[in-house]
Amino acid sequence: MFFKKALLGNLLLSGLLSVHLAQANSSDISFSQYLDSLKEQAQREGISQDTTDSLFLNIKLFKKALVSQQDQSPPQTLEDYYPSLVPETLVNQSRDLYAEHSIKFEKLGKQYGVQPRFVIALWGLASSLGKDVGDYPLLTVMASNAYRDDQTHSREEFIAAVKVFEKRKLNFDDLKSNWSGKIGYPHFSVGEYDKYAIDGDGDGQIDIWHNLSDAFASTANFLKQSGWNDQVTWGRQVQVPKNIDVASSGLAIKKSFDQWQSLGVRRFNGNDLPNRSDMKASLIMPDGILGRKYLVYDNYRTLVKWNDSPYYALSLTYLSERIKYPAIN
Repeated sequence: MFFKKALLGNLLLSGLLSVHLAQANSSDISFSQYLDSLKEQAQREGISQDTTDSLFLNIKLFKKALVSQQDQSPPQTLEDYYPSLVPETLVNQSRDLYAEHSIKFEKLGKQYGVQPRFVIALWGLASSLGKDVGDYPLLTVMASNAYRDDQTHSREEFIAAVKVFEKRKLNFDDLKSNWSGKIGYPHFSVGEYDKYAIDGDGDGQIDIWHNLSDAFASTANFLKQSGWNDQVTWGRQVQVPKNIDVASSGLAIKKSFDQWQSLGVRRFNGNDLPNRSDMKASLIMPDGILGRKYLVYDNYRTLVKWNDSPYYALSLTYLSERIKYPAIN
């Protein structure tokens, strides 16, 4: 009986210590203690001791400072946002990348049902066309960032990452990231990597850090699974009457081209809207009635799944249009 009580007491003490470490501010405990609490949580959630032993042994405190995106002052309007997020250097580099690998991109584009310019534009904004893929061990970055920002969701994301390593039988160094834990050309999260990353050239490896075929196929796979339709585009800039009801704008409202036409909406050059009844569009005005206005289609909604900021999504479409026009010979 004594031994049973002692064992129960030890178990309760261990559990309370783990909870305490999980709830404590990271400044109150060492990184080693924090790792111990993560390891215990991982094992409680079904991850084997063999996996945790082999992975956690390699995790060190990531010395690079965690940069808060909230500290950066974003441009206030699309007129400021476009040149800030899509400088001419990025446009030229994107066009050069497309021209250099156009045959490969066009082939993969048809195979996966996504226009190459949108994949390249996504890469351009996410990772500066692969310049920001990073070469840091993913678990080291995620554990260190979780330790620093002391948020429950960061712990959960780390545990989810360990589960991916176990499920895919990955070694510690198999997944690399940038300083924020984003993976490869498309800046996948570890969950997105697990769901969408694929072998694009059939070599038996998934390399979205260096292999353009794998990076393209994985990004296209994400877009396709998220609802992309390569038979249409994302939308178009339009003109609207000054007295249009602002309440009619927003992604929640869909109308046919005929309906928008009857409300006075026209192409940006003043011509009539497309004469087709097989699709509906939403009117968005991120900067209000005095700013740019767009009719957007379902492909735009797919881009918003990637980043729900209309400024980011529209900057991506802007880059895609700059890749397309003028035509690359």
